[in-house]
Amino acid sequence: MKAMAIILSAALLLAVTGCTSSEGYYRQDYDYNTVEKIAVIDVIGPVGGEAARNQIGDFFAMELLKKGYSPIERAQVHVLLKEQEFQASAITETEDAARAGRILNVPVVLIVNIPEFGEDIHMTAKMVDVEDGSILWMSSGKGKGGKFLGTLFGATAGAIAGYAVTGDDDRVLGTVAGGVLGGAAGNLLAPDEAEKVLEITRKICDTMPPRMVRYQQLK
Repeated sequence: MKAMAIILSAALLLAVTGCTSSEGYYRQDYDYNTVEKIAVIDVIGPVGGEAARNQIGDFFAMELLKKGYSPIERAQVHVLLKEQEFQASAITETEDAARAGRILNVPVVLIVNIPEFGEDIHMTAKMVDVEDGSILWMSSGKGKGGKFLGTLFGATAGAIAGYAVTGDDDRVLGTVAGGVLGGAAGNLLAPDEAEKVLEITRKICDTMPPRMVRYQQLK
């Protein structure tokens, strides 16, 4: 039974450390009600192909709608920037973001950066004023990928079942260790990635300053 206590304690500890967290700040002297249209101009980081970036961009667009903003559709952003021969890869500084916003004719733009995208997912987002290039809002969030937690609990459940059948403490501990370490070394599945990224996006955008006008959620 001592082994079972160790297993459950380890599972609880890893589950807690795998929770999503976020932190963000915004300028309190800025009138966000003057902002209506906003564009998510880039999703930067090792997140795969353009389809994945568009999906993440849509997650942020949905949260922007909740806060009362009117995001420009990402495909339209690409078309307008391409027409002006503006490369998305050039958006590395707030000045570049401001220039892109002027091309799109929006007062504010949003950039998403994802420096880590694996078992650990780390995301940051910032809202930039197009007129002067200043940062209006910035937030970061992080969490464990869905596959890690799924493997953890799957390994734990399997180990408990194995203990009930065999009563072998050593085999139980070996099963848990092998299952968790093996899961951590694997790749995330797309559905798990999407679920976790959406969760982190919501956490990040909780700190976003709202406009007074809100979009009603459809039932």
